[in-house]
Amino acid sequence: MTNSKFTFLVLGGTGRTGKHFVSIALNAGHKVIALVRNPEKMDIQNPNLKVIKGTINDSYSIDELLNGVDFVVSMLGDARLQKLENVNTEFVKKLIPAMRRQKVKRFLYQAGGFSRPHKEKLPFMFWVLKQTMVRFSGLLGQHRDNEAVIKYLTEQANDIEWMVHRASIISDDASKGNLTRSKTKNSLATFVDCAAFNYQLLLDETAIHTCDLSYYAK
Repeated sequence: MTNSKFTFLVLGGTGRTGKHFVSIALNAGHKVIALVRNPEKMDIQNPNLKVIKGTINDSYSIDELLNGVDFVVSMLGDARLQKLENVNTEFVKKLIPAMRRQKVKRFLYQAGGFSRPHKEKLPFMFWVLKQTMVRFSGLLGQHRDNEAVIKYLTEQANDIEWMVHRASIISDDASKGNLTRSKTKNSLATFVDCAAFNYQLLLDETAIHTCDLSYYAK
């Protein structure tokens, strides 16, 4: 894809990955629309940034949010709510039809490394860690929700240029390098590196309809 300037709708723009993504996109000269629960947490000042107060559970027009947008990026996660219901899935089921109506083609969804691709099995050690460490951490609901999103995208949204990044994020430390897409390899990454990877992934035509991991290539 060329170096044209785009407008990104960012969901989760004040999160630990989202805030880095917003900065990266703005620094590259793009426009960003950020839907955030608490606008006061958005400490970035830029004329190309539009902050809208709200959550994906609010009653508003998704079509209006998508007006003039080129790419949609979701880096959302709420472990408390996702223990109870698939909140991201319910939103994505509303988002995709609105994207069709507004002719917005590309969507990136950030999931977790323990979220299983549709109709695939996790590697054995991933499965063990998911049933122990992830379960103990109370995060199984997030992965259940992510997997429901992936299933919906795979089965019902192949006219959309979607891509899923199954990220393994560990810290808000400084960058450790560039992440590379892989079906089998993953690294524990920093938030800023995952944000940079998400930005590059959106511009990568070969990443459309993939559900891959990411790792630091030596």
